[in-house]
Amino acid sequence: MLKIGLTGNIGSGKSVCSRIFALLGIPVYNADIEAKKLYYNDVIKAKVVNAFGDNIITSGEIDKIKLAQLVFNDKLALEILNNIIHPEVKNDFNNWINKQDTNLSYVIQEAAIIYESGFDIYFDKIIVVSSPIDLRIQRIMQRDKISEIEIRNRMNNQMSDEIKAQKADYIIHNSNNELLIPQIIEIDLAISNLKT
Repeated sequence: MLKIGLTGNIGSGKSVCSRIFALLGIPVYNADIEAKKLYYNDVIKAKVVNAFGDNIITSGEIDKIKLAQLVFNDKLALEILNNIIHPEVKNDFNNWINKQDTNLSYVIQEAAIIYESGFDIYFDKIIVVSSPIDLRIQRIMQRDKISEIEIRNRMNNQMSDEIKAQKADYIIHNSNNELLIPQIIEIDLAISNLKT
């Protein structure tokens, strides 16, 4: 079974593409969603509070909005948080893979920062979802109700679309001018035909 990474910058449309792969019967592990669940683990919560202080706690739990505001404006803080969370996500992903049907050609992990975190080495192939920056900003403003400045701050912590595209094994172009489903079906067929 091949391990496929699906990545793309904020607002690129990774989740939409993941849902289409899931409709094709491909199991998808969403690293960003699973990482958020880890904050409820007492050991991980203690590590995060130890690194960032009690002020990130609201009603006994880590306040993800406060934490995000703290780390997205501070590269060192983001690196510290990633060093706590990423190994845990990797372990969780491996446990998840062990529960999947071994007859599958491949599974997908959807994650925003596969390249930035150095996790690209754990995947057999990587799919990058690429989208024009103005369209990405528009999508995020509508989805998250945050300002363009906040969005650009988050974008500054991510590798450019151009560099990700150069590194990718497959690219999905998610603009208003190109259909997603035919691109995804073509990639699904290509990966399914690879030797494991």
